[in-house]
Amino acid sequence: MKKYLLVMLFLSSALFAYSTVSEANQEIITNMLAYEQSGNTQLGEMFVFLQTKLFENAYLSIILIVPMAFLIHYLIIGPKKFSHDGKKYYVFTLFNRIIHGMAAISFIIIVPTGLIMMFGSTFGGGAFVTACKELHAVATVLFMISVVPMFLMWLRSMLFTADDIKWFMILGGYLSKEKKPVPAGKFNAGQKMWFWVCTIGGVAMIFTGATLYVQDLNLAVLTMFGLTKIEMLRLCIIVHNVVGLAMIALFFTHLYMSIFAIKGAIVSMINGYKEEEEIEILHSSYYKELEKN
Repeated sequence: MKKYLLVMLFLSSALFAYSTVSEANQEIITNMLAYEQSGNTQLGEMFVFLQTKLFENAYLSIILIVPMAFLIHYLIIGPKKFSHDGKKYYVFTLFNRIIHGMAAISFIIIVPTGLIMMFGSTFGGGAFVTACKELHAVATVLFMISVVPMFLMWLRSMLFTADDIKWFMILGGYLSKEKKPVPAGKFNAGQKMWFWVCTIGGVAMIFTGATLYVQDLNLAVLTMFGLTKIEMLRLCIIVHNVVGLAMIALFFTHLYMSIFAIKGAIVSMINGYKEEEEIEILHSSYYKELEKN
């Protein structure tokens, strides 16, 4: 069933990407150029280049390559399996799980609705896309509520250490079927990357997304930096796209790792407990700390 889901994810992603990305970018550019005024050319040519060339190809690559890479990994390397009969460690508190759950739910809504909005013409526009826009906004509010406590509760554990360099050098051991201890604390380097993009990048997405949602905000910052509204919108679209690329790639990665790559890993965010063998292998430095206590 999981192999079937991965195959379907890849095929649907490929079809979605090829059928929408060019049309979507053309619609954005057409709408933006409609607002072009005399003397308001800052970022104009750069914006068109980024939307028609760089972002189009980048999003297409992310949507196609990331699921394909995970499908290949699952079929060749397979998931890591750990004993569920041994000792368990209480790793995530109820508060951790509630905040993480809120953030997870918000992302599960934000990502697909954001893509639907981005490629709205393919879906015929109208009520469906409008509903997705409103749902996207509601989910963003949920994320806003969770992002600050999530940042504060895990900040210390998410600071990079020497272990993370070693983790990157072996890609966390995920390219091998062997169970060898991997240097990592409570969170590995990949999880830390996702944390920083999710929190700091998330704040940037909130600001730029809100500006694009309202569109006619009269912000004092515009006067301060000598920007017009259209220039501000262009900047927000560029930032939203750049951060969005990283978020989508790492969100796909986070889902794959928690659901497919590590058997039962997602359960720890439900009951708070991790299996001893899983910690010993995938978070060996953290395991040593737990054994001392």
